[in-house]
Amino acid sequence: MLARVLTSLAIANYRSLRDVVVPLDRLTVITGANGSGKSNLYRALRLLADTSRNGTVGALAREGGLPATLWTGPPGGSASVRAGRADSRSNENNGALRLGFAGDDFSYAIKLGFAGGATMFALDPVIKTEHVWAGKPRPGSLLAERSNALMIVTDDHINYDGHPVSNYDSMLSEFSDPGAAPEMAQLRDRMRGWRFYDHFRTDASAPARTSAIGTFTPALPSDGADLPAAIQTVFENGDREGFNEAIDDAFPGCSAAVKDVDGQFSLQWHQQHLLRPLTVNELSDGTLRYLLLVTAMFTPRPPELLVFNEPETSLHPDLFAPLATLLVEASKRTQVVVVSHAAEVIEVIDNTTDYASIELVKRDGETFIRDQRPLTRPAWMWPS
Repeated sequence: MLARVLTSLAIANYRSLRDVVVPLDRLTVITGANGSGKSNLYRALRLLADTSRNGTVGALAREGGLPATLWTGPPGGSASVRAGRADSRSNENNGALRLGFAGDDFSYAIKLGFAGGATMFALDPVIKTEHVWAGKPRPGSLLAERSNALMIVTDDHINYDGHPVSNYDSMLSEFSDPGAAPEMAQLRDRMRGWRFYDHFRTDASAPARTSAIGTFTPALPSDGADLPAAIQTVFENGDREGFNEAIDDAFPGCSAAVKDVDGQFSLQWHQQHLLRPLTVNELSDGTLRYLLLVTAMFTPRPPELLVFNEPETSLHPDLFAPLATLLVEASKRTQVVVVSHAAEVIEVIDNTTDYASIELVKRDGETFIRDQRPLTRPAWMWPS
């Protein structure tokens, strides 16, 4: 049986997510009204994944820098507003962004703040602290920690005291020696394997509508490029029968094929009563998007975490039930997190399998999980 990669996600001071701990399951569906914070939660999870590639600082810069992403409300959040104590003063937490997750085998937390000092890069985000635990985050399970530029890695065999790390670099990417710190290397590689799919482009110049030299493609790129090669990889190395059934479930009598002309792969779409197959440029946006989703979920090399942001976008309502079935089946092979507001998709999932249902709500600019109470909130404490 597949072990869960993540059991909870913790976020503090990222946009509307002032203090949120999200319980996660094999299949987690995150819903909420427009503006409730769904996209913020999705972005925060992507920022965590970027840490393993040393990309968190750059990703924050592309969002407008750390000042543009920090919680800008009062220190006490919505509670202080209702109590009449809200003011414009900040506190130490308002100057730091914290991200973390807990898992059955590893847990991780990172704190980002301002560089400060006599430099024109004073507003650049830098890494203040990082922590890695074996299992749940607690003092006795600490594997590695860093404070600013100094890092300590501890295990049964070796202790690196004061190992230098740049403030702009994650210790996961800079120090993950498989011999000296195998757990950190394993955690880094697993986080790098997480896959995110967010609104595939389907316009005329979309990467998915272009042909290319076919190469072995076990994971569909996030932009949908190399789609024919990814499909052929499923046919030769994955569950071809399941792939075809998923297409037929949504489009009865239809099938996808890949044509090879001197190594150049192109997509062919076979449809009942048509005398020739359609090319990818003749497919509707909804058909192409569904085909991309099927290809992503039938990867012959499943990641340990697969995240979709509003996969129902541009799909006809008739495709919502097949999409829900796809998500449920994918969760049997990997952990799946879905951000969605399609009631029809959620209803099918609800009638099919057990899953974690998370509804986000916003009060006074702050995002909360509906009906979450202190006793139902996953245990989490940010390291001091």
